Amino acid sequence: MGAKGILYIVPTPVGNLEDMSCRAVRVLREADLILAEDTRTTAVLLQHFDIRAGQLLSHHKFNEHQTVSLIRDRILAGASVALVSDAGTPGISDPGFLLTRTCAAEGIEVQTLPGATACIPALVSSGLPCDRFCFEGFLPVKKGRASLLASLAEEPRTMVFYESPRRLVKTLEQFAETFGPGRPCSVAREISKVHEEHVRGTLAEVLSHFQTVEPKGEIVVVVGGFVSEAPREHRNKYKPQDD
Repeated sequence: MGAKGILYIVPTPVGNLEDMSCRAVRVLREADLILAEDTRTTAVLLQHFDIRAGQLLSHHKFNEHQTVSLIRDRILAGASVALVSDAGTPGISDPGFLLTRTCAAEGIEVQTLPGATACIPALVSSGLPCDRFCFEGFLPVKKGRASLLASLAEEPRTMVFYESPRRLVKTLEQFAETFGPGRPCSVAREISKVHEEHVRGTLAEVLSHFQTVEPKGEIVVVVGGFVSEAPREHRNKYKPQDD
């Protein structure tokens, strides 16, 4: 058997196309096969950067269990494969984990390119501590949601969540009930897009804002960690801001 190929995990812009790295463009141009969460979305990206894919194949959460063995075998046969999602880094609340785990178990080299993701810009821009944080992604919609939130009530690290605009208000209500209305919070919308916005304040203040202003676009919610008693100099530090 010849040399094994490589699996490349390739981040794609979450907003501004200028966030695409030169290395990401090169890898996509050189790949024998590009796996796309939605081939129509990826086709637009490839056209923008004048990338002529060797082959473009659909790979998403509904078919990844059926396609992972085929892809593994192609890489073992020497093919270089690049995995992209619709936006951001594959595997972070997007398909990618199953294929990465399978390739790693086979001893296949996996190279993950640094690049775009929504959670890190939202965290750093929040003004909340980002030296230690936990990423929770999308919460369960129903089963297990309440117990998971309860388990996070005394989490000392800053917490990062993804949420859809239609569920944001309900989620902020649940956060205020579980974590307390005075817990500091930042909601980032449309990271790296024209209408990027960060709304900061207490959970009660941010909730009040979005009860008045309909949330739209991609949402990242950053919530301060639990502190038993805030130092005096930090009290009243988080005033509502909208930029």
